[in-house]
Amino acid sequence: MPAQPFGCTTPCPRLRLPDPAKIGMNAVSQRQQKTVKPRAQADKPTREDAEAAVRTLLRWIGDDPQREGLLGTPGRVVRAYEDWFSGYGDDPLEFLRRTFKEVDGYDEMVVLRDISFESHCEHHMAPIIGKVHIGYLPDRKVIGISKLARVVETFARRLQVQETLTAQIANCIQDVLKPRGVAVVVEGVHQCMTTRGVRKHGVSMVTSQILGHFRSDPRTRSEFLSMIGRPGGVS
Repeated sequence: MPAQPFGCTTPCPRLRLPDPAKIGMNAVSQRQQKTVKPRAQADKPTREDAEAAVRTLLRWIGDDPQREGLLGTPGRVVRAYEDWFSGYGDDPLEFLRRTFKEVDGYDEMVVLRDISFESHCEHHMAPIIGKVHIGYLPDRKVIGISKLARVVETFARRLQVQETLTAQIANCIQDVLKPRGVAVVVEGVHQCMTTRGVRKHGVSMVTSQILGHFRSDPRTRSEFLSMIGRPGGVS
């Protein structure tokens, strides 16, 4: 199901999700098999190859990679890429393995808002800076809140489009934790739009993925939007 326009009110059929206990945590669904942990490239370039590519780009823009100020730049760029794109080496399903059932019957909404993230768009490799709001309705078990933030980090630290990022976070939580519903709202500023091309500043993009009770029950959805500071679905 694609990421929905913000505040979508169209009901959807009852979700039928696989049981991780029966099929294994790392085979939760074909969707997650494709998006959770990308396959390692058999012919992955070496670090030396990557640094050589940076030197090529430096020459292409008209600079001299051999001058003093740029001698260490290729190595620094490669180390930065290892940090920015570390999500390719992580499996967010691992963060959702451990749940807690001793919550005295708590079954109301759990919301974690204003989770900051930094990602890069897959079209121009320019930064996307923003925040994520997550809500879910537990079904007899909850997850540590730091694990939700780690799921966001894993997907964000890959080349992304915001719609895909939004759907991946929501689907991963729904498929593994199996709550009665999940809502994810992502707000992002895209530097591919603010620093190049049309160069429009002060513009942010908002996407949402609404599943389960959040999608079928307007009152539940409204409560979530109010808790993240967006009553009525608009700022």
